[in-house]
Amino acid sequence: MMHWERAEIGKDYDIYLVDGQKAKQYPTDTGPLDILAISKDKTHLLVVELKQGRASDAVVGQILRYMSFVQDEVAEPGQEVRGMIIAHEDDARIRRALSMTSNISFCRYEVSFKLKMG
Repeated sequence: MMHWERAEIGKDYDIYLVDGQKAKQYPTDTGPLDILAISKDKTHLLVVELKQGRASDAVVGQILRYMSFVQDEVAEPGQEVRGMIIAHEDDARIRRALSMTSNISFCRYEVSFKLKMG
């Protein structure tokens, strides 16, 4: 799991709280979404979908379903719902699908680690 507070996204968004618990694996009527976040100014909800490796274009439909649920069931009047797909790689198909949406962004993650001897 990513360290939310240390990630760039943590500067603008907090993980949404439901009954005092962070909304990770937040249940929807089409399956659990990975993370639901809320902007620091409370004007936007962000559906975050995490993918290992390469994200396929099928994830665009998946995140749109989750965003629709959040819009209908969670968002307060005036709150905008956005989406973010985080994966290690993308391809031409997902870039094409995302080019037709203005409220879903794609971010690549990088993995790094240090080994300390002794």
